[in-house]
Parts: sequence; C-alpha cells; structure tokens
Amino acid sequence: MSSVDAPFGRLLTAMATAFKEDGSVDLDATAAIATHLVDHGHDGVVVSGTTGEAPTTTVPEDGEILAAVKDAVGDRATVIAGVGTNSTSHSVELARQAEKVGADGLLLVAPYYNKPSQGGILHHFTSVATATDVPVMLYDVPSRVGTTIALDTYAAAIELEPVVAVKDAVGDLARGVRLREMGYAVYSGDDVANLAWLAHGAAGVVSVVGHVAGDETRAMIDAWDRGDHTEALAVFTRLLPAIDAVMGVANYGATTAKAGLELLGVLDNRRVRGPLVPLDDDEVAALRAGLEASGLL
Repeated sequence: MSSVDAPFGRLLTAMATAFKEDGSVDLDATAAIATHLVDHGHDGVVVSGTTGEAPTTTVPEDGEILAAVKDAVGDRATVIAGVGTNSTSHSVELARQAEKVGADGLLLVAPYYNKPSQGGILHHFTSVATATDVPVMLYDVPSRVGTTIALDTYAAAIELEPVVAVKDAVGDLARGVRLREMGYAVYSGDDVANLAWLAHGAAGVVSVVGHVAGDETRAMIDAWDRGDHTEALAVFTRLLPAIDAVMGVANYGATTAKAGLELLGVLDNRRVRGPLVPLDDDEVAALRAGLEASGLL
C-alpha cells in the first residue's frame, strides 16, 4: 500500500462529456463513461475539465453533468468538478453550484488567455477557494494557459484551508518535490510522465489515457506501491503506444478519448462540440493501432 497522502484517490481520469446527435449533453452516456471508469480501476473522476469540453458547456449543463455522475458513481468514487475559467466571478458561480450538487473536490486551473499577473492568479485562487468549503486541486498547465504558477503563489495558496492538491502538467519533477514539501498532494497531469511522477512521490495521476487503460494504469500504480518497480516500468512500457496514440496528435483530449470509448463499445459515437471536430477515419485507424499495440483492443 502507498504511504502517500492521496486526498482524491490514486487514479482519476478527466472524463469526456457525451453529446446527443442534436448537440445537447447526453447525461445517460456521460454517466456510462463514469461507470466504465470506476469499474476499471478508478478511485475518482473529474468532470467538466478540458477533456469534458467545459469551454463549450453552460453553467446549468455543468450542474447536470455533475449530478448525473454523482448519481452514477458517487457512492464508489470521488467526483471532482472542474470550475476553472478566466473569469473569477464565473468560477465562483461554478464552485458554489458544485458544492450544492455535492462535489467531492474542485479542479481550479490558472486563468487562461487573459494572462493575469501572479498577484491576479492568487486573487483568483483565493476568491474561488474561499467561496465554498470543498477541497481544491489547483491545475498548472502552461501549454494551455500561457502562464506557469510561481512557487511564491503556491506558497501563499496552500495557506488557504480548502487548497490541498495540484494537478501538475508543467513537467518539472524537482519542482513537484518542492510542492510536496509545501504540503501539496501532487497529481500527474501528463500521462507520459505518470510513472516518473510516482517515483517523485506523487499522490496519483489525473489521466486521459485512463479512458481506455484504467485497469492497466491501476496495475502500474499498484505495482509501484508494493515496491515492484520493474513490473511498474513494464506496464508503463506496454502502455506507451496507447499514450502516444491518445496524446500524441494535435487534436487530442476529448476527441481521442471519445474515439477510444467508441472503439471499446462504451459509446456509440465520438461527437464533440465545436471548435473541436471528431477524429476522421484515418485518425481513428491510427488510434486503433496504438490501442492494439498496447493490448487494449
């Protein structure tokens, strides 16, 4: 067993949101995704993140998605609600809604596009984190946001009682160790670095590849936790073709997750909302080849 404090569990996936043919949210299919994940090794799920296409969903839709997933798996897994936007008042509104619905945690990304100063980022984090009593996982992903959270900002944010964790997609492992020393539970936010993060004391992973490789990712974590690092590396190595296939294309995330779920028979379509477009047949063929090479199909 791991001695690492993992407040939301060891294995989570930032899950996709399913849509109907008319473009509306398919709550039943979204709940089925959550059930599939929890049936395949997951301790928790994150809804309404980037992979859940949160930039295209409304506040009422976010509440409905969270409620559907809580109803489906909330007695077996933690359910984290993405509330990060580039408007502080909007994020506060989402956080308060998530608390009312019963979220077990909030995922709060640094504001994107408007690129606030570190003071502005801390103001945003403080405003949202103190709006509810729900535990908060910060999210540091400069490739999408355009800004990296500074260590001084982290040092101030961890003083906020609800802030307990960070999903790190910066890729600086030594920096992650420093965040652990500050008191953060650090979660890997990049599937290709999951094993490396475990070696650096990560609390767990927030995956995308977990949509199609939940049991295998769980096996890697379990092998690491029991001290069988050779087996953990072997599992990770087997997953590399799938990781490359899911994360290694420009149009990855919701598009590859949904196409993968379609290949597994969890979904009967791979619909996304614009500006995303579904994988075309050639892209699906490449995804299938990667999943097959990892033994997932």
